[in-house]
Amino acid sequence: MSTINQEGNAQVNTKSSALEVALQKVDVVDVPQGKTIALAYSGGLDSTLCVKLAESKYHAAKLFAINADVGQGEDELKMSRENAEKLGITPIVIDIKEEFTNHWLTKAIQANSNYNGYPVSTSMTRQLIAAKVAQKAVELGCNALMEGSSGKGNDQYRMHNVFSLFAPGLSIFVPVRDFDLTRGEEQLLMEHFGMPIDELIAGGDDKTMWCRSIASGGIGLDTKLPNSIWLWLVPPTKAPDKPTTLKITWQNGLPVALNGEQLPLDEIIKQLNVIGGANGIGKIDIFEDGIMGLKSREIYEAPAATILLKLHHDLEFYTLTKEEVQLKQQLDARWAQLVYHGEWFHPLKSAIDAFIANTQKVVNGEYVVDLYKGNIDIRARASTSGLFFPDVRSINSASFNQKECAPAAHLRGIPYELIARRNQLAGIAVEEV
Repeated sequence: MSTINQEGNAQVNTKSSALEVALQKVDVVDVPQGKTIALAYSGGLDSTLCVKLAESKYHAAKLFAINADVGQGEDELKMSRENAEKLGITPIVIDIKEEFTNHWLTKAIQANSNYNGYPVSTSMTRQLIAAKVAQKAVELGCNALMEGSSGKGNDQYRMHNVFSLFAPGLSIFVPVRDFDLTRGEEQLLMEHFGMPIDELIAGGDDKTMWCRSIASGGIGLDTKLPNSIWLWLVPPTKAPDKPTTLKITWQNGLPVALNGEQLPLDEIIKQLNVIGGANGIGKIDIFEDGIMGLKSREIYEAPAATILLKLHHDLEFYTLTKEEVQLKQQLDARWAQLVYHGEWFHPLKSAIDAFIANTQKVVNGEYVVDLYKGNIDIRARASTSGLFFPDVRSINSASFNQKECAPAAHLRGIPYELIARRNQLAGIAVEEV
């Protein structure tokens, strides 16, 4: 037998052995039988496997696959439809793009949504989808819910929280986690079921109009990212050699016009993804601390979010008081933490929303920016509700008598005189404090 044949047989044997392990993992776990299940279905590897296991393992009395359109684009929706046809199912499609844009993304922008470098996105869509699936499950009389999270990621917690709120008492099935399956084992099982699912990069792709998560949990320290994985991004080295200039108009903390043209938020985001990506903007490569406290290297693509969050944050410093800015920074961080950890519907988050909404009444303005090879350069700022008054603050103006500040400075310095006296009495040198 040739070396090539020997290697081929070894690969087949290894693959066969791995499949046996995966099948054994599924077989040894006892699960409830005959439930009427509502499945959060996207058409990707995890949810297609859920369909197969609902049939072969759970022996579902009935399965309702619910597909939510949150703005992932026609390519993904087409893939979902094609895989559904192969599976022999007809998903219930719910269009929630408008709700996601107008009731979720608006809050995310106004809250400068940033969880340690991640522009909160999948964290939101998972919870919105879970709410819709749970509500539909109750409407259809289901007694169980199913979703495709792994036991190493964040989505299991997000989905579970929302399922529990909107469909309390229903059984929740998470096969990938509950059968302890690896990504490779999922693929082998789908091949076994006669429906292989190919992925461009291990870990898959979660796309919304706001941010694209690439191969979550599947990126190692030395994983090379091929240029083919990017949807919008042109690497800065290949971006145009001349900047692209944009004018973005803001009202109540939200972008309302691009280059002087009034546009709905989803259209502004759509255009900025293309324009920003073409100028090398939007790549995010970070270490992320997940809900379980486990670090992972995460890759995101978010041109529009990168541009809008930078400008919104700057505009708040222009228009809000120092005290508002300082408190809001703390509450923004808490907002992002709550949403990331699956607590969109928590009462505290609603209370923070109310504070943020109140501050946004004056967050109005117009920005001119240059986009150039991954950089966002603010060229001009204007606002009719700003607090920057050069006629008062400039060192070249004579707006008030500076001598009047001397007594105030003296009073502010008194505590430091007292600290000095204490240190002298205690024998503490200043450099030791």
